[in-house]
Amino acid sequence: MLNGNVSHWWQQLGGAPGADSGVAGLRPGLRGDITVDVAIVGAGYTGLWTAYYLKQAKPELRVAVVEQRHAGYGASGRNGGWLTNTITGGREQYLKQHGIDSVNRFQQEMNNTVLEVMRVCEAEGIDADIVQGGEYNVALNTAQERRLRQFAAAEARYKHTDLQVLEAAEALRRINVHGTRAAVWHPHAARIQPAKLAAGLAAACEKLGVEIYEQTRVEEILPGKLVTTAGTVHADFVVRATEGFTAGLKGLKRLWLPMNSSLIATAPLDAAMWEEIRWEGREVLGDFAHVYMYAQRTADDRIAIGGRGVPYKYGSRTDLDGQTPQVTVDTLTEILNRFFPVTRGVEIAHTWSGVLGVPRDWAATVGLDRATGMAWGGGYVGTGVTSTNLAGRTLCDLILERDSDLVSLPWVNHRVRKWEPEPLRWIATKGLYQAYGMADRAETAGRKTTSPIAKIADVITGRGH
Repeated sequence: MLNGNVSHWWQQLGGAPGADSGVAGLRPGLRGDITVDVAIVGAGYTGLWTAYYLKQAKPELRVAVVEQRHAGYGASGRNGGWLTNTITGGREQYLKQHGIDSVNRFQQEMNNTVLEVMRVCEAEGIDADIVQGGEYNVALNTAQERRLRQFAAAEARYKHTDLQVLEAAEALRRINVHGTRAAVWHPHAARIQPAKLAAGLAAACEKLGVEIYEQTRVEEILPGKLVTTAGTVHADFVVRATEGFTAGLKGLKRLWLPMNSSLIATAPLDAAMWEEIRWEGREVLGDFAHVYMYAQRTADDRIAIGGRGVPYKYGSRTDLDGQTPQVTVDTLTEILNRFFPVTRGVEIAHTWSGVLGVPRDWAATVGLDRATGMAWGGGYVGTGVTSTNLAGRTLCDLILERDSDLVSLPWVNHRVRKWEPEPLRWIATKGLYQAYGMADRAETAGRKTTSPIAKIADVITGRGH
């Protein structure tokens, strides 16, 4: 089993740039001071989408993206490949201040964003193994089924959700997850190969004239400039697109918590196994547990399955190349075998991890302070494959002062308080995930309603499931 090496997705492309020699395949770093119109920190999806739309809208702009390792090195090249329409943190948080019409419009934009990513991939010739099979979530015990039905009823109160409830027999015909009691499905989701999207998007940006400087660490973001290890980038606008690595920047340690998420990928399964499992629609697959999982059937017929693993490292530390503890591999393998008993004994070919950004209220945000020229996008809490595209288009409109429908969406310029200092945030995060784990175990053992432990944890985190 390969452990780390950034991700299985990058290994499919022959390895992450520079993975063997340390420099081969990497774009050159910054050499000295430069002046540009827009400087972007981070060559993940947010940074690349922002650069792409800016150059599409105004080709004469000089746009530079500065990246500490290589394009797609972070969550953009390591995620579970869910291009889905989720509003990070849920719609309910925006109702009181913005109203139902604004929230429904936000949902419609997220639906449209799934299609927009697919459109750009086709237009730019990016083969990211995209299949629009929708999103499928399963309930495996009584408490989960209750949450599923409550969720379905809540979804019906909003426009543009298009959710269908599948009873057990129909659900099992679609994906044969052992113990299925019910499932929900909606069409606004697609499976992707994340590194292919990141690599293709970076190439599309360069074709438009975007300058991408890899191997260049930004130490501080200030109004009008980025201070890096190799020189200063002066710009009218600076965009922070650093997601799970934000805590490593000067003055931003407590802004977003870097949450770890881990995946395993099996060896390709044979035809007889797939006949048992089904999954012909290539839906992205999740569940209604508190410590939830996420999975996809890959283009080469593997199962890639992920979950939180060890969720947080003391002091907001982040890993480098995705090394994953064996206990996390064992946990994910147990979920795989429990969902699909036919996979018992199947080889786990690769495991890896990455970090994602978690704001204190678990709500993503995008914005621009026009007085300072400082912009940002992130805090996606694992729903960033789609949200990053909407963030990039929104940042483009904000920077170019376009009065579009995007700049008035509820998440624009949303701000929250910082995370608590250590050791409080480590104790809280560790305790919360232990509580969610206890709740899941109680429900698996037969508890028929959602554990009060989980409800308390939800209140403390300021989020729903």
